[in-house]
Amino acid sequence: MAKKPKILIVGGAGYVGGCLTDMLVSQEFQVTVYDNLTYEDRFCKEAPFIFGDIRHYKTLKKIANQFDIIIWLAALVGDGACAINPALTEEINVAPVRHMLTYYKGKVIYVSTCSVYGMNSRLLDESAEVKPLSHYAETKLKAEQLILAKRKNALVFRFGTLFGLGDCYARPRFDLLVNHWSGKAARGEPLTVLGGEQWRSFLHVKDAASALMFGVAHNLRGLYNVSGANSKIRDIAGIIKTVVPQIRIEYGNMKVNDMRSYRISSQKLRALGWSPRLTLTDGIAEVVRAAQEGRIKNPDAPLYSNADYLKSKVL
Repeated sequence: MAKKPKILIVGGAGYVGGCLTDMLVSQEFQVTVYDNLTYEDRFCKEAPFIFGDIRHYKTLKKIANQFDIIIWLAALVGDGACAINPALTEEINVAPVRHMLTYYKGKVIYVSTCSVYGMNSRLLDESAEVKPLSHYAETKLKAEQLILAKRKNALVFRFGTLFGLGDCYARPRFDLLVNHWSGKAARGEPLTVLGGEQWRSFLHVKDAASALMFGVAHNLRGLYNVSGANSKIRDIAGIIKTVVPQIRIEYGNMKVNDMRSYRISSQKLRALGWSPRLTLTDGIAEVVRAAQEGRIKNPDAPLYSNADYLKSKVL
């Protein structure tokens, strides 16, 4: 039996990294997490942990080549968070990737975003034109292009908009549309849909982690879209109403600032054997249940929103 690779998850204490770490550990991979705990104040998992910032170049360079694979999750994530300080976003989302490629000799697995497609009415595969509309999408595109240009064996996943709950320790996110509306519904608050004809591709956070697991297990390389379901924004509210029938949905015609609209094909990855297991309804139901049971005391707290939390921090 082939020896399993040693894996360093950079940014492994976060929303995706939390459940990915659990999955890899459960399959007896040698996993180490490297993270600066931006949104956390502790790391409780039974996996080796290194506290560090990706801007600490000497620290990361010193350890990187001890690992066969680096899974790079660390980034400022989301349009709002990245708009706070565009120069800092470049410093975090692009420069450390460029530097890592100068010294690391192993395999790189990088998580990008379907936001790079911007606005497009067609069903989009990996060959589709990219039209990033935000600094977040621009920096993720720059980083993935650097990696694919430098490493023939690299793997890049473009994830759809995430939703659902991951592991038991990492902070859930309520700045993501499905989770945000599910939290509001759990509290009996109306959902306000502005426009709503925009398409988005959605992916449960656990399915995102399972795709990364699949990529490791099958030694994939290249660029892949990863999505679960394509849905119009207005239809998300309708799905939430099937879980919380008493909620009120309000529709408005105000112009929205976020012009993204895209439908994603993940057929390239699905043809290899990966498929999502969790639906929008599954994710909505678990978030609603957690909020109604009081497991998440205040989903509107700044901690659960990347942009709101970072506005009060000096990174």
